[in-house]
Amino acid sequence: MTTTSPKARLQLWQGEFVDDAEAERRLAGLSALADQVLADPLPVEVVLAACATLSEGLRDVNGAVRARLAPWAGPEDDGVLDEVAAALDREALERKVRRELGGLRPDRLTRPDARETVYEAWAPVGLLAHVAPGNAASVAPLSVVEGLLTGNLNVLKVSASDSPLALRILAELGAADPTGRVAERIVALRFPSARREWLRLMCAHADAVAAWGGEEAVAAVAELVPPGCRVVEWGHRISFAYLTTRAAADDGTLDALAGDVCRFEQQACSSPQVVYLDTAEPDEVFAFAERFAARLAKVSGRHPAAPSSVAERAEVTTTELVARLEEHLGLTRVFAAEDGSWRVLADSRPALTASPLHRSVWVKPLPRHEAIATLRPMRRYLQTAAVGGGPAEAAEVARVLLAAGVTRITPVGSMPDGYPGEPHDGVYPLQRYSRRVAVRAEGAGWDAVACLDDLAAPPVLPPAPTGPLLGKADVQRALATLDDRHAHLYFRSGGTTGAPALSVFTNADYDHQMRVAADGLLAAGFDPARDRAANLFYCGAMYGSFISFFSVFERLNATQIPMAAGTDHAAVAEALVAYRVDTVFGMPSYLWQLFHAEADRLRAYGGIRKVFYGGEHFTARQRRVLTEEFGVEVIRSAAYGSTDLGPLGYQCTSSEGSVHHVLTDLHTLEVLDREEDRPVAPGEPGRLVFTSRARLGQRLERYEIGDLGRLVPGRCPCGSHAPRVELLGRYGDVVRAGTYFFNYRRFVTVADEALDYTGELQLVLSAEDGRERLTLRMDERYAPEADVAREAFLAAVPELAEAVAEGLLSCSVETAGIAAFERTATSGKLRSVVDLR
Repeated sequence: MTTTSPKARLQLWQGEFVDDAEAERRLAGLSALADQVLADPLPVEVVLAACATLSEGLRDVNGAVRARLAPWAGPEDDGVLDEVAAALDREALERKVRRELGGLRPDRLTRPDARETVYEAWAPVGLLAHVAPGNAASVAPLSVVEGLLTGNLNVLKVSASDSPLALRILAELGAADPTGRVAERIVALRFPSARREWLRLMCAHADAVAAWGGEEAVAAVAELVPPGCRVVEWGHRISFAYLTTRAAADDGTLDALAGDVCRFEQQACSSPQVVYLDTAEPDEVFAFAERFAARLAKVSGRHPAAPSSVAERAEVTTTELVARLEEHLGLTRVFAAEDGSWRVLADSRPALTASPLHRSVWVKPLPRHEAIATLRPMRRYLQTAAVGGGPAEAAEVARVLLAAGVTRITPVGSMPDGYPGEPHDGVYPLQRYSRRVAVRAEGAGWDAVACLDDLAAPPVLPPAPTGPLLGKADVQRALATLDDRHAHLYFRSGGTTGAPALSVFTNADYDHQMRVAADGLLAAGFDPARDRAANLFYCGAMYGSFISFFSVFERLNATQIPMAAGTDHAAVAEALVAYRVDTVFGMPSYLWQLFHAEADRLRAYGGIRKVFYGGEHFTARQRRVLTEEFGVEVIRSAAYGSTDLGPLGYQCTSSEGSVHHVLTDLHTLEVLDREEDRPVAPGEPGRLVFTSRARLGQRLERYEIGDLGRLVPGRCPCGSHAPRVELLGRYGDVVRAGTYFFNYRRFVTVADEALDYTGELQLVLSAEDGRERLTLRMDERYAPEADVAREAFLAAVPELAEAVAEGLLSCSVETAGIAAFERTATSGKLRSVVDLR
């Protein structure tokens, strides 16, 4: 990064500092630059990641970022850097994006109503010019961040009298993004307003201009914008406090109000310039002003005053002198500090009057029934009102003040304080910097298209993290220190491969995941406009499958019959017929039992057209039975996911076997070697390692989920560019017995292909008489004779035959009723391998 002298005036142009001559040359080509930059989208996630990196760097007062900014910042700028660090915090920005744009994927063309093939998104306005104020150092960089979150090319003007700190902060932000997309969307210029030609070049091709300042400054900018350009005016506003009789008598309320007066020397638009009392009596106003002056004197003494200019001091003096002259008319009363550090100006007239600031505050009467008539003529200038009083009174007053034109109500004592996603001057900034765009599609092939972006180009993803790998034990240990703010929803895994593990989500995380999973289900061929779905996943004991699919159907606006898996198969089948269910969701083992137990009824009904499953797999033989005997047309994975990470992938209508698209809106996938922590060659099998990117609190990075798989090369026949992974089983599917390694999936394939077996298969490992025993447990309803099955397995699995021949392992086949098969208590999943050794 450039380390020029702070005295040199340099301009920031797409991550590079250039001199004035070069900046002027480039300004002439701003329109062409916009055409080039805006051709590639800037995902919100890329901006969030860069902001989070810079926020972390700014919080370290002894770190490298602060050291690089030190030459450009004065002692008074520490507060600015702290303010910027807090504003760029990832949690704060995610909340802002969710609140203002409806979710963390506002820039992706998805279906707001899944029953319709209409796609909507928030798109950038295009070239966004920012004319920043000179009295708020943090406004300039944070305004640009808002422009980046909405995907715009941003051109910023700051005053030549300001320090170059804003430009340096934005340079650091661009450097924090390894993709380079953030830096290419930032042009930041520091020049005087008298240089009208530069301002004209900035605005000449702008699609929107964010103008900060007074009416004259905004009007000067508006003169330069082309026809149709959106002018987003962030002009000066007036704020006040309104106290009921009870609040006006409370010293604690007055101290808090005095604190609002002292903060920022009333320079913020949200600072109180007037205190209104809910009265029409001048004597009450004067008495209150005297009491408040005593409280302001006490509080003001604790807060050293910031320096003011000669012009500002002159305005304060003039206002005070005029008020003292009007005392002789009985209209006013002035209470002021001997050293001139503060003043309370009591006025019997209710009209809203601007304060000269610097701890100068008016006190006026305004009965609430006259508030609208008094304030509404000034409504374009009104911003914040701090209301003092009990809940009932405050609610009544707030309603009146909002009707009068106030846009923001706060408690007394926190007027300048905001919250992430708060409207600004009555609007959401991110919406003002965006366009709501729509694509309406008709005809065949659109029902299974959930998002248009994946058809257009590969997703833009941040680089995979490089930290240590996480295992289940690491995640469980980390839960002990998880902040309660991030612990809203608790799930527990089924414990198929070990003890049940706990996973914790925020409600916002869960909602985001369910919306993404809903898009995956659309791509899988579920049609919420026509399909009638029965949710037959297991429910209870903190297991998440039933609840999650309930939420997915809700977000899809789908018809659902939320029955859950039950032991009374007859009652379930009766409901399927009664409610005309044509699509069922559940675990393969449970669905297979249901179709077997109620075969006659379900064959006669013939209405089940689609089967979506999760957690396990149907064998090829089971699929044929469901298709040929029951008329099922679609058998597809409902989702690839886990309790700890949530939804991970989905099957499109072109996916076969265990191939799934990765949900890149949520996760980054790495495939690592089975033995070493290094990436495998493209297409080679390995351990699946996921990084959860869209999650607060329990943000899992490089988490080994326990699955094996491989990335499938090439673009999917469905047209999506989203990466695909073929699942190859779990670590637990491979066991060692008799010195040999055996894969559970191998035995399932033999049973299916060599024995025409359609039931479940379970491997049981035990020890007896000094050697190990492998028992293959099969469902007696579908299994051949045990001896026949044993010979088939020995013939098809050479390692098994060798281990038995060498006396290292004994092998047997056990046929048993379905109740003998061990399952996890919460999910109902079959335990594929039961190790009793």
